[in-house]
Amino acid sequence: MSAFLLISLVGWLSVVGLALLRSRRYAIFRAVTLGMQVLFAATLAHRFQRVDAPWLFWLFCYLHAATFAQSIGLIRPRMRSLVYRALVSVPGAFFAAGTLLSLPWVLVRAFGYDLPGVFVPYAAAAVGVLQSLWSREEARDIVVADRQVVPALARHAASAARVERPLRLVQITDPHLGPFMSVERLKRICQRAVDKSPDLVLLTGDFLTMESQADPRLLEQALAPLKQLEGRVFACLGNHDHEAPLTVRRALSNNGVTLLIDDATSLDTAAGRVQIVGMDFVWRERKEHLARVCQAHPREAGALRIVLLHDPGAFVHLPEGEADLVLSGHTHGGQVGLVSLGLPYTMMRAFVKMPDHGLWARGTDRLYVHRGTGHYGFPLRLGVPSEESVLTVHSPAHHGAPLPS
Repeated sequence: MSAFLLISLVGWLSVVGLALLRSRRYAIFRAVTLGMQVLFAATLAHRFQRVDAPWLFWLFCYLHAATFAQSIGLIRPRMRSLVYRALVSVPGAFFAAGTLLSLPWVLVRAFGYDLPGVFVPYAAAAVGVLQSLWSREEARDIVVADRQVVPALARHAASAARVERPLRLVQITDPHLGPFMSVERLKRICQRAVDKSPDLVLLTGDFLTMESQADPRLLEQALAPLKQLEGRVFACLGNHDHEAPLTVRRALSNNGVTLLIDDATSLDTAAGRVQIVGMDFVWRERKEHLARVCQAHPREAGALRIVLLHDPGAFVHLPEGEADLVLSGHTHGGQVGLVSLGLPYTMMRAFVKMPDHGLWARGTDRLYVHRGTGHYGFPLRLGVPSEESVLTVHSPAHHGAPLPS
Protein backbone atom coordinates (compact mmCIF):
# COMPACT_ATOMS: atom_id res chain seq x y z
CA MET A 1 0.00 0.00 0.00
CA SER A 2 1.42 3.40 -0.98
CA ALA A 3 2.05 6.06 1.64
CA PHE A 4 -0.43 8.34 -0.20
CA LEU A 5 -3.22 5.78 0.07
CA LEU A 6 -2.42 4.94 3.69
CA ILE A 7 -2.44 8.58 4.80
CA SER A 8 -5.63 9.19 2.78
CA LEU A 9 -7.40 6.27 4.47
CA VAL A 10 -6.38 7.52 7.91
CA GLY A 11 -7.71 10.96 6.96
CA TRP A 12 -10.93 9.45 5.63
CA LEU A 13 -11.55 7.50 8.85
CA SER A 14 -10.78 10.60 10.92
CA VAL A 15 -13.20 12.81 8.98
CA VAL A 16 -15.99 10.22 9.12
CA GLY A 17 -15.48 9.80 12.87
CA LEU A 18 -15.49 13.56 13.47
CA ALA A 19 -18.52 13.97 11.21
CA LEU A 20 -20.56 12.00 13.73
CA LEU A 21 -20.27 15.05 15.99
CA ARG A 22 -22.62 16.77 13.58
CA SER A 23 -24.94 13.91 12.60
CA ARG A 24 -25.02 10.32 11.47
CA ARG A 25 -26.39 11.45 8.12
CA TYR A 26 -23.45 13.79 7.54
CA ALA A 27 -21.02 11.03 8.50
CA ILE A 28 -22.55 8.67 5.94
CA PHE A 29 -22.46 11.40 3.30
CA ARG A 30 -18.78 12.03 3.93
CA ALA A 31 -17.98 8.34 4.07
CA VAL A 32 -19.33 7.96 0.53
CA THR A 33 -18.06 11.17 -1.10
CA LEU A 34 -14.61 11.18 0.49
CA GLY A 35 -14.33 7.44 0.02
CA MET A 36 -14.78 7.89 -3.72
CA GLN A 37 -12.23 10.68 -3.77
CA VAL A 38 -9.65 8.60 -1.88
CA LEU A 39 -10.13 5.74 -4.34
CA PHE A 40 -9.87 7.98 -7.41
CA ALA A 41 -7.01 10.13 -6.12
CA ALA A 42 -4.94 7.12 -5.01
CA THR A 43 -5.41 5.60 -8.48
CA LEU A 44 -4.17 8.78 -10.17
CA ALA A 45 -1.47 9.91 -7.72
CA HIS A 46 1.40 8.15 -9.50
CA ARG A 47 0.65 10.15 -12.66
CA PHE A 48 1.64 13.33 -10.82
CA GLN A 49 4.92 12.01 -9.38
CA ARG A 50 7.30 13.41 -11.95
CA VAL A 51 11.06 13.75 -11.44
CA ASP A 52 11.18 16.92 -13.56
CA ALA A 53 8.37 18.59 -11.57
CA PRO A 54 8.23 17.31 -7.95
CA TRP A 55 6.09 20.33 -6.98
CA LEU A 56 3.26 18.88 -9.03
CA PHE A 57 2.78 15.96 -6.67
CA TRP A 58 2.90 18.23 -3.63
CA LEU A 59 0.26 20.46 -5.22
CA PHE A 60 -1.85 17.35 -5.83
CA CYS A 61 -1.47 16.43 -2.13
CA TYR A 62 -2.36 19.96 -0.98
CA LEU A 63 -5.53 20.04 -3.05
CA HIS A 64 -6.44 16.56 -1.83
CA ALA A 65 -5.97 17.72 1.76
CA ALA A 66 -8.10 20.83 1.14
CA THR A 67 -11.15 18.64 0.52
CA PHE A 68 -10.60 16.94 3.88
CA ALA A 69 -10.21 20.32 5.61
CA GLN A 70 -13.42 21.59 4.01
CA SER A 71 -15.27 18.45 5.15
CA ILE A 72 -14.09 18.95 8.73
CA GLY A 73 -15.01 22.65 8.59
CA LEU A 74 -18.59 21.75 7.70
CA ILE A 75 -19.02 19.85 10.95
CA ARG A 76 -19.64 23.30 12.45
CA PRO A 77 -20.75 25.15 9.32
CA ARG A 78 -20.46 28.91 9.09
CA MET A 79 -19.48 31.53 6.53
CA ARG A 80 -15.72 31.72 6.28
CA SER A 81 -13.26 34.49 5.56
CA LEU A 82 -11.98 35.28 2.09
CA VAL A 83 -8.61 33.75 3.01
CA TYR A 84 -10.22 30.47 4.08
CA ARG A 85 -12.33 30.32 0.94
CA ALA A 86 -9.29 31.03 -1.24
CA LEU A 87 -7.05 28.48 0.46
CA VAL A 88 -9.53 25.74 1.39
CA SER A 89 -13.07 26.04 0.01
CA VAL A 90 -12.35 26.84 -3.63
CA PRO A 91 -9.27 24.56 -3.97
CA GLY A 92 -11.21 21.76 -2.29
CA ALA A 93 -14.16 22.16 -4.66
CA PHE A 94 -11.80 22.33 -7.64
CA PHE A 95 -10.01 19.12 -6.67
CA ALA A 96 -13.19 17.24 -5.76
CA ALA A 97 -14.78 18.13 -9.11
CA GLY A 98 -11.67 17.35 -11.14
CA THR A 99 -11.19 14.03 -9.39
CA LEU A 100 -14.82 13.01 -9.99
CA LEU A 101 -14.48 13.97 -13.65
CA SER A 102 -11.41 11.69 -13.90
CA LEU A 103 -13.62 8.58 -13.78
CA PRO A 104 -12.60 7.42 -17.30
CA TRP A 105 -8.91 7.60 -16.34
CA VAL A 106 -9.61 5.63 -13.16
CA LEU A 107 -11.54 2.93 -15.01
CA VAL A 108 -8.81 2.47 -17.62
CA ARG A 109 -6.20 2.27 -14.86
CA ALA A 110 -8.22 -0.55 -13.25
CA PHE A 111 -7.32 -2.63 -16.33
CA GLY A 112 -3.62 -1.83 -15.99
CA TYR A 113 -3.37 0.97 -18.54
CA ASP A 114 -2.79 4.71 -18.27
CA LEU A 115 -5.08 6.87 -20.36
CA PRO A 116 -3.22 9.96 -21.64
CA GLY A 117 -4.38 13.46 -20.76
CA VAL A 118 -4.82 13.02 -17.00
CA PHE A 119 -4.70 16.81 -16.66
CA VAL A 120 -7.85 17.23 -18.77
CA PRO A 121 -10.45 16.75 -15.98
CA TYR A 122 -8.56 19.20 -13.77
CA ALA A 123 -8.32 21.72 -16.61
CA ALA A 124 -12.10 21.38 -17.00
CA ALA A 125 -12.51 21.91 -13.25
CA ALA A 126 -10.40 25.08 -13.48
CA VAL A 127 -12.83 26.42 -16.08
CA GLY A 128 -15.61 25.40 -13.70
CA VAL A 129 -14.09 27.52 -10.93
CA LEU A 130 -14.22 30.58 -13.17
CA GLN A 131 -17.80 29.86 -14.22
CA SER A 132 -18.80 29.37 -10.58
CA LEU A 133 -17.38 32.72 -9.48
CA TRP A 134 -18.81 34.93 -12.24
CA SER A 135 -22.29 35.43 -13.66
CA ARG A 136 -23.25 36.15 -17.24
CA GLU A 137 -25.60 39.07 -17.85
CA GLU A 138 -28.14 38.39 -20.58
CA ALA A 139 -31.37 39.73 -22.05
CA ARG A 140 -34.19 37.35 -22.96
CA ASP A 141 -37.42 38.01 -24.84
CA ILE A 142 -40.32 35.78 -23.78
CA VAL A 143 -43.72 35.76 -25.45
CA VAL A 144 -46.67 34.51 -23.41
CA ALA A 145 -50.47 34.50 -23.83
CA ASP A 146 -50.07 34.24 -27.59
CA ARG A 147 -52.57 31.35 -27.75
CA GLN A 148 -50.01 29.10 -29.39
CA VAL A 149 -50.78 25.58 -28.12
CA VAL A 150 -47.90 23.14 -27.53
CA PRO A 151 -49.33 19.61 -27.18
CA ALA A 152 -46.75 18.21 -24.73
CA LEU A 153 -44.00 19.61 -22.52
CA ALA A 154 -41.14 20.70 -24.76
CA ARG A 155 -38.31 23.18 -25.02
CA HIS A 156 -39.74 26.26 -26.70
CA ALA A 157 -38.52 29.10 -28.87
CA ALA A 158 -40.34 32.35 -28.24
CA SER A 159 -42.64 33.42 -31.04
CA ALA A 160 -41.99 36.59 -32.98
CA ALA A 161 -44.96 38.49 -31.49
CA ARG A 162 -43.95 41.66 -29.66
CA VAL A 163 -45.87 44.38 -27.80
CA GLU A 164 -45.08 48.07 -27.49
CA ARG A 165 -44.57 48.06 -23.73
CA PRO A 166 -43.50 44.63 -22.45
CA LEU A 167 -43.00 43.75 -18.80
CA ARG A 168 -39.36 43.96 -17.73
CA LEU A 169 -38.37 41.75 -14.84
CA VAL A 170 -35.25 40.40 -13.20
CA GLN A 171 -35.30 36.94 -11.69
CA ILE A 172 -32.85 35.92 -8.97
CA THR A 173 -32.83 32.29 -7.99
CA ASP A 174 -30.63 29.83 -6.13
CA PRO A 175 -28.00 32.28 -4.90
CA HIS A 176 -26.95 29.69 -2.27
CA LEU A 177 -25.04 32.08 -0.03
CA GLY A 178 -21.86 30.17 0.80
CA PRO A 179 -18.27 29.52 -0.33
CA PHE A 180 -18.81 30.68 -3.91
CA MET A 181 -21.44 33.31 -3.12
CA SER A 182 -20.23 35.79 -0.53
CA VAL A 183 -22.44 38.44 1.02
CA GLU A 184 -20.68 41.08 -1.04
CA ARG A 185 -21.10 39.18 -4.31
CA LEU A 186 -24.83 38.67 -3.79
CA LYS A 187 -25.18 42.30 -2.75
CA ARG A 188 -23.56 43.37 -6.04
CA ILE A 189 -25.92 41.08 -7.99
CA CYS A 190 -28.91 42.63 -6.22
CA GLN A 191 -27.63 46.14 -6.87
CA ARG A 192 -27.20 45.37 -10.57
CA ALA A 193 -30.79 44.14 -10.60
CA VAL A 194 -31.94 47.44 -9.06
CA ASP A 195 -29.84 49.47 -11.49
CA LYS A 196 -31.65 47.87 -14.43
CA SER A 197 -34.86 49.60 -13.24
CA PRO A 198 -37.13 46.59 -13.86
CA ASP A 199 -40.87 46.59 -13.33
CA LEU A 200 -40.45 43.62 -10.98
CA VAL A 201 -37.74 41.61 -9.28
CA LEU A 202 -38.82 38.04 -8.61
CA LEU A 203 -36.93 35.68 -6.32
CA THR A 204 -37.54 31.96 -6.69
CA GLY A 205 -35.86 30.47 -3.66
CA ASP A 206 -32.86 28.56 -2.30
CA PHE A 207 -31.11 31.51 -0.71
CA LEU A 208 -28.80 29.65 1.69
CA THR A 209 -26.32 26.83 2.14
CA MET A 210 -25.43 25.07 5.37
CA GLU A 211 -22.64 27.63 5.88
CA SER A 212 -24.99 30.62 5.87
CA GLN A 213 -28.01 29.26 7.77
CA ALA A 214 -26.81 29.99 11.29
CA ASP A 215 -26.34 33.77 11.07
CA PRO A 216 -29.59 35.54 10.10
CA ARG A 217 -27.75 38.80 9.41
CA LEU A 218 -25.88 37.49 6.36
CA LEU A 219 -28.77 37.07 3.93
CA GLU A 220 -30.36 40.26 5.18
CA GLN A 221 -27.18 42.20 4.36
CA ALA A 222 -26.81 40.51 0.97
CA LEU A 223 -30.36 41.40 -0.14
CA ALA A 224 -30.22 44.97 1.19
CA PRO A 225 -30.13 46.72 -2.23
CA LEU A 226 -33.57 45.30 -3.05
CA LYS A 227 -35.09 47.60 -0.44
CA GLN A 228 -34.78 50.38 -3.03
CA LEU A 229 -37.55 48.64 -5.02
CA GLU A 230 -39.89 47.97 -2.12
CA GLY A 231 -43.33 47.00 -3.40
CA ARG A 232 -41.88 45.58 -6.61
CA VAL A 233 -39.98 42.57 -5.23
CA PHE A 234 -41.69 39.22 -4.59
CA ALA A 235 -40.42 35.81 -3.58
CA CYS A 236 -41.33 32.17 -3.09
CA LEU A 237 -39.51 29.47 -1.11
CA GLY A 238 -37.22 26.75 -2.40
CA ASN A 239 -36.44 23.38 -0.85
CA HIS A 240 -33.34 24.58 1.04
CA ASP A 241 -35.26 27.50 2.52
CA HIS A 242 -37.22 25.03 4.65
CA GLU A 243 -33.96 24.25 6.48
CA ALA A 244 -33.87 27.79 7.91
CA PRO A 245 -37.30 29.34 7.24
CA LEU A 246 -37.13 32.02 9.93
CA THR A 247 -33.78 33.27 8.64
CA VAL A 248 -35.17 33.57 5.12
CA ARG A 249 -38.43 35.20 6.22
CA ARG A 250 -36.61 37.79 8.30
CA ALA A 251 -34.14 38.70 5.56
CA LEU A 252 -36.91 39.13 2.99
CA SER A 253 -39.24 41.04 5.29
CA ASN A 254 -36.55 43.46 6.50
CA ASN A 255 -35.70 44.32 2.91
CA GLY A 256 -39.25 44.99 1.78
CA VAL A 257 -39.60 41.74 -0.17
CA THR A 258 -43.10 40.23 -0.22
CA LEU A 259 -42.90 36.49 0.42
CA LEU A 260 -45.77 34.56 -1.18
CA ILE A 261 -46.28 31.12 0.33
CA ASP A 262 -49.26 29.56 -1.45
CA ASP A 263 -50.53 33.10 -1.77
CA ALA A 264 -51.18 35.64 -4.49
CA THR A 265 -51.11 39.37 -5.01
CA SER A 266 -51.83 41.79 -7.84
CA LEU A 267 -50.35 45.13 -8.76
CA ASP A 268 -50.32 47.68 -11.55
CA THR A 269 -47.09 48.15 -13.49
CA ALA A 270 -46.10 50.32 -16.42
CA ALA A 271 -46.74 47.25 -18.58
CA GLY A 272 -50.23 46.66 -17.18
CA ARG A 273 -51.87 44.65 -14.44
CA VAL A 274 -49.88 41.66 -13.12
CA GLN A 275 -51.03 38.89 -10.81
CA ILE A 276 -48.28 36.97 -8.99
CA VAL A 277 -48.85 33.59 -7.37
CA GLY A 278 -46.13 32.19 -5.11
CA MET A 279 -46.07 28.42 -4.58
CA ASP A 280 -44.46 26.77 -1.59
CA PHE A 281 -42.02 23.93 -2.21
CA VAL A 282 -43.46 20.51 -1.43
CA TRP A 283 -41.98 17.06 -1.93
CA ARG A 284 -45.18 15.05 -2.21
CA GLU A 285 -48.66 15.38 -3.71
CA ARG A 286 -47.50 18.23 -5.92
CA LYS A 287 -50.45 17.96 -8.28
CA GLU A 288 -52.98 18.25 -5.47
CA HIS A 289 -51.02 21.07 -3.87
CA LEU A 290 -50.87 23.16 -7.03
CA ALA A 291 -54.54 22.57 -7.83
CA ARG A 292 -55.51 23.64 -4.31
CA VAL A 293 -53.53 26.89 -4.50
CA CYS A 294 -54.87 27.73 -7.96
CA GLN A 295 -58.43 27.14 -6.77
CA ALA A 296 -57.86 29.40 -3.78
CA HIS A 297 -56.40 32.14 -6.00
CA PRO A 298 -58.20 32.16 -9.36
CA ARG A 299 -57.08 34.16 -12.34
CA GLU A 300 -57.75 37.88 -12.26
CA ALA A 301 -59.41 38.95 -15.47
CA GLY A 302 -57.19 41.09 -17.69
CA ALA A 303 -54.04 40.54 -15.64
CA LEU A 304 -50.83 38.84 -16.75
CA ARG A 305 -50.53 35.85 -14.39
CA ILE A 306 -47.04 34.86 -13.23
CA VAL A 307 -46.48 31.83 -11.01
CA LEU A 308 -43.34 31.53 -8.89
CA LEU A 309 -42.57 27.83 -8.64
CA HIS A 310 -39.08 26.90 -7.46
CA ASP A 311 -39.14 23.35 -8.84
CA PRO A 312 -39.62 23.16 -12.63
CA GLY A 313 -40.37 19.45 -12.29
CA ALA A 314 -43.72 20.45 -10.81
CA PHE A 315 -44.69 22.45 -13.91
CA VAL A 316 -46.35 19.40 -15.52
CA HIS A 317 -48.62 19.15 -12.47
CA LEU A 318 -49.88 22.73 -12.74
CA PRO A 319 -53.47 22.76 -14.02
CA GLU A 320 -53.35 23.80 -17.67
CA GLY A 321 -54.15 27.41 -18.37
CA GLU A 322 -53.37 28.54 -14.81
CA ALA A 323 -50.25 30.53 -15.70
CA ASP A 324 -49.17 32.77 -18.52
CA LEU A 325 -45.61 32.41 -17.26
CA VAL A 326 -44.06 30.18 -14.61
CA LEU A 327 -40.65 31.17 -13.24
CA SER A 328 -38.49 28.40 -11.75
CA GLY A 329 -34.93 27.65 -10.67
CA HIS A 330 -33.76 24.65 -8.63
CA THR A 331 -31.76 22.91 -11.39
CA HIS A 332 -28.92 25.47 -11.59
CA GLY A 333 -29.45 25.16 -15.33
CA GLY A 334 -28.32 21.56 -15.23
CA GLN A 335 -25.00 22.78 -13.71
CA VAL A 336 -22.81 20.57 -15.95
CA GLY A 337 -23.33 20.68 -19.70
CA LEU A 338 -22.62 22.33 -23.03
CA VAL A 339 -24.62 25.54 -22.62
CA SER A 340 -21.43 27.64 -22.80
CA LEU A 341 -20.91 26.26 -26.30
CA GLY A 342 -24.36 27.36 -27.40
CA LEU A 343 -25.83 23.86 -27.09
CA PRO A 344 -28.81 23.04 -24.83
CA TYR A 345 -27.51 19.71 -23.51
CA THR A 346 -26.82 19.17 -19.82
CA MET A 347 -25.80 16.19 -17.72
CA MET A 348 -29.01 16.51 -15.71
CA ARG A 349 -31.21 15.83 -18.73
CA ALA A 350 -29.33 12.58 -19.34
CA PHE A 351 -30.75 11.23 -16.08
CA VAL A 352 -33.88 13.28 -15.26
CA LYS A 353 -36.50 14.25 -17.83
CA MET A 354 -37.44 17.57 -16.29
CA PRO A 355 -36.83 21.06 -17.67
CA ASP A 356 -33.26 22.14 -16.96
CA HIS A 357 -32.89 25.67 -18.34
CA GLY A 358 -34.46 28.18 -20.68
CA LEU A 359 -37.97 28.49 -22.07
CA TRP A 360 -40.42 25.55 -22.11
CA ALA A 361 -44.05 25.21 -23.06
CA ARG A 362 -47.04 22.96 -22.44
CA GLY A 363 -50.43 23.89 -23.82
CA THR A 364 -50.63 27.68 -23.61
CA ASP A 365 -48.52 27.87 -20.46
CA ARG A 366 -44.89 28.96 -20.59
CA LEU A 367 -42.09 28.06 -18.18
CA TYR A 368 -38.77 29.85 -17.84
CA VAL A 369 -36.09 27.93 -15.92
CA HIS A 370 -33.39 30.32 -14.76
CA ARG A 371 -29.87 28.85 -14.62
CA GLY A 372 -29.41 30.23 -11.13
CA THR A 373 -27.12 32.77 -9.57
CA GLY A 374 -25.14 30.33 -7.43
CA HIS A 375 -24.84 26.57 -7.16
CA TYR A 376 -24.89 23.76 -4.61
CA GLY A 377 -24.41 20.00 -4.59
CA PHE A 378 -21.84 19.13 -7.29
CA PRO A 379 -18.76 21.19 -6.35
CA LEU A 380 -18.69 23.44 -9.43
CA ARG A 381 -20.55 24.64 -12.47
CA LEU A 382 -19.05 23.40 -15.71
CA GLY A 383 -20.29 24.49 -19.12
CA VAL A 384 -23.43 26.01 -17.60
CA PRO A 385 -22.68 29.58 -16.50
CA SER A 386 -24.72 31.25 -13.80
CA GLU A 387 -27.24 33.78 -15.00
CA GLU A 388 -28.18 37.41 -14.48
CA SER A 389 -30.95 38.10 -16.96
CA VAL A 390 -33.40 40.80 -17.79
CA LEU A 391 -36.54 39.02 -18.99
CA THR A 392 -38.70 41.06 -21.34
CA VAL A 393 -42.15 39.50 -21.24
CA HIS A 394 -44.45 40.20 -24.21
CA SER A 395 -48.11 39.34 -23.67
CA PRO A 396 -50.18 39.99 -26.82
CA ALA A 397 -53.43 38.83 -25.21
CA HIS A 398 -53.13 41.59 -22.59
CA HIS A 399 -52.06 44.34 -25.00
CA GLY A 400 -54.32 43.94 -27.99
CA ALA A 401 -52.74 43.11 -31.33
CA PRO A 402 -49.00 42.44 -31.26
CA LEU A 403 -46.56 44.63 -33.13
CA PRO A 404 -45.36 43.33 -36.53
CA SER A 405 -42.31 41.12 -36.17
